[in-house]
Amino acid sequence: MKKMKVLVAAVLMMVSGATFAQDERPMHEVYSMMVFNFIKYVQWPDHDKSGEFVIGVVGNNDIYNTLTTWYGGKAKGTKTYVVKKFNSAAEIGECHLVFIDKSKSGEFENVKNKVNGKGTLVVTDKGGLGEKGSCINFKTVNDKLRFELNQQAIEASNLKVSGALSSMAILI
Repeated sequence: MKKMKVLVAAVLMMVSGATFAQDERPMHEVYSMMVFNFIKYVQWPDHDKSGEFVIGVVGNNDIYNTLTTWYGGKAKGTKTYVVKKFNSAAEIGECHLVFIDKSKSGEFENVKNKVNGKGTLVVTDKGGLGEKGSCINFKTVNDKLRFELNQQAIEASNLKVSGALSSMAILI
């Protein structure tokens, strides 16, 4: 198990350092891999229950399609991954993780208010949203994709993040 965690950490660090060169993976695939890897480092309050593990995507069809193709229907312990597409906060129901694409960043406050305290990891992709309460926010630093981790937002969401994920993040 320890070897697996080290391997996952190494993969996540490699992906988080990905540059934007045109000959590399499309960004929607990089984001999809990172979102999926974040899940491995977070503990949800209902982690022992069976049922669905719901990943919601607000705004980006490519990320939604990639997550659905790669992970939809697969097992996560006693749960099954289900990926749902939303156009606005009003459509969001129970989710374990919600990714808000930068094209829909105007929905951030509404999404945050809707999932507040419900054990939902909110992941965003627009500068400044980490400081405004996103749990994890993608950020470009020196042409490399990195991510911010808002520890207060994580705690307010009743989630626990492993030290391995925290050590790779820009803590805010």
